[in-house]
Amino acid sequence: MITKTNRKLERERRHRRVRTKISGTAECPRLCVFRSNKNISVQVIDDTKGITLASASTLDKEIKTKKSNKEAAREVGTLIAKRAIEKNIETVVYDRGGYIYHGIVKELAEAAREAGLKF
Repeated sequence: MITKTNRKLERERRHRRVRTKISGTAECPRLCVFRSNKNISVQVIDDTKGITLASASTLDKEIKTKKSNKEAAREVGTLIAKRAIEKNIETVVYDRGGYIYHGIVKELAEAAREAGLKF
């Protein structure tokens, strides 16, 4: 009998596997991506203290594109880079959240790199 795989469960497994190797510190925090069908959200997290240092999302007022597409990912990537640099964060560890590094996740990373973040 053929069973249908649960894509959300598989993504969460990949994310847990990646999180065993990646951890954010105060010097080099973690840039965590969450992508849904409607929105994209990004956080810069210090895992040693368990706090969010900066965040950006398509729900923010500065973002013009209110969808989950490549254009919105570019805007969110530049906004998170700007907010992180304002708080003197230049290097981060990129946590793609179990998503494949392709399309929206890749555009967000490239826009953040172009705006000044190093990872």
